[in-house]
Amino acid sequence: MKIVITGAGGLLGWHAAVRLHAQNCAARFRGEDAPHEVVALDRSGFSDPTSLANAVRGADVILHFAGVNRAPDAEMADANPAIARTLVDACHATGATPHIVYANSTHAGSDTVYGRSKSGAAAVFSSFTDTFTDLILPHIFGECARPDYNNVTATFIDRIIRGEKPEVNPDGRVSLLHAGRAAQLAIDAGLAGVAGQSQPEGRDTTVGELLAMLKGFHADYSANIFPALDDPFHVALFNSYRTALYPGGFPRPLKLNTDPRGTLFEAVKGGSGGQTFLSWTETGVTRGDHFHLNKVERFLVLEGQATLRIRRALFPDVWTYEVSGAAPAPVDMPTLHTHSIENTGSTPLLTLFWTHEVFDPAAPDTYADPVLQKGRPC
Repeated sequence: MKIVITGAGGLLGWHAAVRLHAQNCAARFRGEDAPHEVVALDRSGFSDPTSLANAVRGADVILHFAGVNRAPDAEMADANPAIARTLVDACHATGATPHIVYANSTHAGSDTVYGRSKSGAAAVFSSFTDTFTDLILPHIFGECARPDYNNVTATFIDRIIRGEKPEVNPDGRVSLLHAGRAAQLAIDAGLAGVAGQSQPEGRDTTVGELLAMLKGFHADYSANIFPALDDPFHVALFNSYRTALYPGGFPRPLKLNTDPRGTLFEAVKGGSGGQTFLSWTETGVTRGDHFHLNKVERFLVLEGQATLRIRRALFPDVWTYEVSGAAPAPVDMPTLHTHSIENTGSTPLLTLFWTHEVFDPAAPDTYADPVLQKGRPC
């Protein structure tokens, strides 16, 4: 199936692209053909009629995440309907009849310029096709969200990491939905051809409670303690916080307690259990080359020398970390980032791995994707 993602450079667009990429990676790992042809359109794609036409031609599904949420009122009024009309015109011109999933907002029901702009775009799509999903979303948070860009969660995380005090509206409330969950709902609706309006529930909380949760994560994690990770919402929020620590927040040196008997240190604390395992890796051998959507995972070299490599999924830049058993310092893998560990020493490498959940072969949440790629990531 040909799936077009508009707004692919934004939070929802990237999360959707990574999830479709994960399905393709899983199929290739099984020796099967990739099920999806994914076409990612950023803002520039709408200013080039030829590129837009080529993108939508033959499309089975369009996940429409592109939009304007910050602009003067005079521009905002028609900004989102205009983008919708441009997309619909391209479909008309190429004869494309895709199922369109539109990332709408709960603000669409409000009598504001932004609300009318969002609802106006929905009206454009509903008049174009009956195969249209109006996905009304609450406040979205997630890995790699931009602070100071209509995202209170990302802004709080940024301020906490910087040691600054965020501004808080004591009367404010927010309904939170993880970007991965929203993206998956959009994908599922498009693939199944589910038409009509859909409004997934978020996690309702006060702004003060959200800040307190994030501050709690930061305090625990700074003390090498994982918070309780038995609630999927808390896992998603914690993963969003952890990812913002990259690339400069790792490795994280451990406190070594040394006396004449030897050395003692704490490898993992907290996290509601999970699973720990050890591996020996021969010289020159690389493990990993995969990513996770939800799994919290720690790498800790106990003996030997290794190079850890991490790359944000669908991005080219690779972060490199040198670690050694002589100075144990964990690196916790960020979700939606493919990673590997290579034994670069002259002796076998002993590594401790910890995850917050017991491995389930039926749902491994592990997608093969080489960190080092010869060409552009697919």
